[in-house]
Amino acid sequence: MIKSLIVIFISMILINNYPLAQFLGICSFLGVSKDLDSAKGMGYAVIFVMVVATLATWPLQQLLNAFGLGYLQTVVFILVIAFLVQLIEMFMKKSMPALYTALGVYLPLITTNCAVLGVCISNITDGYNFIESIVDALGGGVGYLFAMVLMAGVRTKLVDEENFPESFRGVPIVLVTASIMSLAFMGFSGMFS
Repeated sequence: MIKSLIVIFISMILINNYPLAQFLGICSFLGVSKDLDSAKGMGYAVIFVMVVATLATWPLQQLLNAFGLGYLQTVVFILVIAFLVQLIEMFMKKSMPALYTALGVYLPLITTNCAVLGVCISNITDGYNFIESIVDALGGGVGYLFAMVLMAGVRTKLVDEENFPESFRGVPIVLVTASIMSLAFMGFSGMFS
């Protein structure tokens, strides 16, 4: 049991990384990774939302299945995630105003972050039990944080670099960098059988 949980956790960080392997959560991944502090703050917020959303949606799915309403999964999950993000936003505005201001518009984007919805739906689709779902969500969040921190580190070095052709400055070099990072993460795909 412990071995399978470790495999789930590590595979969500390296192999099934949401922004770099599954291409989920790209909007906030590219938008907030400009500096390390914002990237870490967003990553921690996504970890928290993914775990709390999984804690809420997994039992809800069991309830929906019991009443034959499994087809409402996506709608119910979106509503639950939106509610959770609103609670987190109000909490951060009150207790962490600097981080709240630094995240700006990207904090409400967690509501529409497809990585959060993706982890909730994939837990059900993959047939994980409650504990495995929580470990999957935690691993997915840590993988998201890992990708954000790596991208922020690379982007801080790219800002100082003037050797790029004019057509590659700004967003194009960020997209090229993200694609190269994605290719690098594909190298982990054979890690577990």
